[in-house]
Amino acid sequence: MIRFAERRDIGALLHLLDQVNRVHHEGRPDLFRRATKYGAAELEAILEKTDSPVFVFEDENGEILGHAFCLIRQVQGDRLLCDRKELYIDDICVEESARKKGVGTALYQFVEAYAKELGCYHLTLNVWTCNPGAAAFYERMGLLPQKICMERIL
Repeated sequence: MIRFAERRDIGALLHLLDQVNRVHHEGRPDLFRRATKYGAAELEAILEKTDSPVFVFEDENGEILGHAFCLIRQVQGDRLLCDRKELYIDDICVEESARKKGVGTALYQFVEAYAKELGCYHLTLNVWTCNPGAAAFYERMGLLPQKICMERIL
């Protein structure tokens, strides 16, 4: 079952955020510290906002097996950019033990349907090259590169 996250899910969300951070920290320790993206108090605030929906995948035993953090963003009246509403996926994570079992696909498809319901023009996200499994997953979901951020370490 996929539903909006609630305060009671904060412990599970922190656990999943730790898994995401571990992948990023191990892949790019020069950029990522070993810490979660949000703390418990920040998660409480996020869960209260309407423009930052968080969804969880809960199994039949009540265990949270995945999450999707989203941001609804609107461009309006910009000199250069066309007006549009977008759903930005800030973070998707599936519990390590539940990977390759359809949880990520279900979460992604749910978020895409939610974005369509809201009248969003597109769905966007960032994926780090140090996480090729995530990039491959998003490509399987039909996402295409929109832009490429390049770097040269000095």
